[in-house]
Amino acid sequence: MKAGFAFLAAIVFCAGSRGQSDFGGMGRSYGRSMVISQNGIAATSQILASQTAAGILARGGSAVDAAIAANAVLGVVEPMMDGPGGDLFVLYWDARAQQYVGLNASGPAPRGETPAFLAAQGLKEMPASGIQSVTVPGAVQGWAAMHRRYGRLPWKDLFADAIAYAEKGFPVTELIQEAWAGAENLKRLRTNTESIRVFLPHGRAPEIGEVFRNPDLGRAYRLIAEHGSDAFYKGAIAEAILRTSQGLGGTMTADDLASFAPEWVSPIWADYRGARVYELPPNGQGMAALEMLNIMGTSQPAAAGPLSAPEMHQRIEAMKLAYSDVRRYNADPRTYQVPVARLLSKQWAVQRAALIDPNQANCNVPAGDVRPGDTTYLTVVDREGNMASWIQSVSQGFGSGVTVEGLGFELQDRGAGFALDSASPNVLAGGKRPFHTIIPAFMEWGDARIAFGIMGGANQPLAHAQFVSNVVDYGMNIQAALEAPRFTKRTAKGCDVSIEARVPEATLQQLSERGHQIAIRREYTQEMGRGQAILRDAKTNTNYAASDPRADGAAVPEPIPH
Repeated sequence: MKAGFAFLAAIVFCAGSRGQSDFGGMGRSYGRSMVISQNGIAATSQILASQTAAGILARGGSAVDAAIAANAVLGVVEPMMDGPGGDLFVLYWDARAQQYVGLNASGPAPRGETPAFLAAQGLKEMPASGIQSVTVPGAVQGWAAMHRRYGRLPWKDLFADAIAYAEKGFPVTELIQEAWAGAENLKRLRTNTESIRVFLPHGRAPEIGEVFRNPDLGRAYRLIAEHGSDAFYKGAIAEAILRTSQGLGGTMTADDLASFAPEWVSPIWADYRGARVYELPPNGQGMAALEMLNIMGTSQPAAAGPLSAPEMHQRIEAMKLAYSDVRRYNADPRTYQVPVARLLSKQWAVQRAALIDPNQANCNVPAGDVRPGDTTYLTVVDREGNMASWIQSVSQGFGSGVTVEGLGFELQDRGAGFALDSASPNVLAGGKRPFHTIIPAFMEWGDARIAFGIMGGANQPLAHAQFVSNVVDYGMNIQAALEAPRFTKRTAKGCDVSIEARVPEATLQQLSERGHQIAIRREYTQEMGRGQAILRDAKTNTNYAASDPRADGAAVPEPIPH
């Protein structure tokens, strides 16, 4: 319902306050219970993937083994979200070493992809789809790097379920069907004959419960299982990617694929009222979540609760400031000195927070002047306490819309994250990584260590900040914090904001009076992102997991081994 506030009178809201989370009994204000176990748990956005990961854990697999297996299944059952043609970011807690390890497996633009090349083709801005939006897929090399360091089970064993679901088929679930049949996704698929053949059987998206098969993807996974990541970057899959690219006028070369390697990175962090929140450094947008939390932390949380107008106004305005900064300064740190320390300093947060008017929305938020010195998320904890915060994506729904001939997966459109403005630090250059949206996270608070992520492009940092605030400021458990009504906004500019209909009418009225232009969404919508979270209690070694009802997933515990 894309409507202004004038439509509110026609909407019936449930009575009663939803601001506080009731932790037990009949009066609790959230739907699902947390999954609690002293064995491992996997939480993903599709239950078949969660089951696969739990089975890997039961066989003695590590959190990384389970995450790779689940990720491969998600590439089959959520093909518009992720797959081997996309990128990967991981934030991992190594329980034995007692440290966080980050992996940036985002691929660069092909070396021949330059502003001059695009200009010669008549393009004045980065294309949002098609072969010129394709960057080197990093996911499979990222899987291999994580497995070499943290895997226990044989590599080939991790793909059995994904191959079976691809070849034998699976019944399409409700929210995935909704995304599959979305107008933008269908438009993107219909630009490519191979995409139509693979993903629109009978000329349409599959219906709910209809069995969908993708034997071509099964073949790709068999090649990866048998020959490792070399199959993708140097072997038969690489050859198919290059044939597909060259046939459509792309610039990808064999060297672009063969030379790609992921980067091990150290996380960045911020303190939020005693909780330490970890994100990955640029070229991802994790620093936007931390800056937003820093700005929110300059004032006390609203006593009236998370769904009160003062609290939501503060969150929305903090988001605009953080997003304006990250859009201005984020880029590949190998080509530009991103001012991360300055943007995440408490002094910067105070300076930016001073721009927030508690009574008026700001519709034009420029970046601060710093002098430089839909995606799928899953999380797994194993019985030893190793935790994977894992996010992988092809970017827009069905990525570039280009499906690799004969192999059943689409190539990502991450090139759309570049700018063509030569003054931008994020300007396109061959071999350079673009601005990236997907971000995994961790939070430490007291005895709790929480791996979490919430998907959805530009939605992710603001959703992370809302989740953290719900837990830290308002005492919600991780399931309640995921389920709580959220707002979203894709850009720093403008006073538009989308809010779920579960927010009280009085709050919406007061936000409208402050100048926010509200689009009311249904009670639970994928537009707000689809999150997963696992909390491990360091005192008891008990694991708690949550799965967002905005997805078709579940948190599934490792079965007792026999």
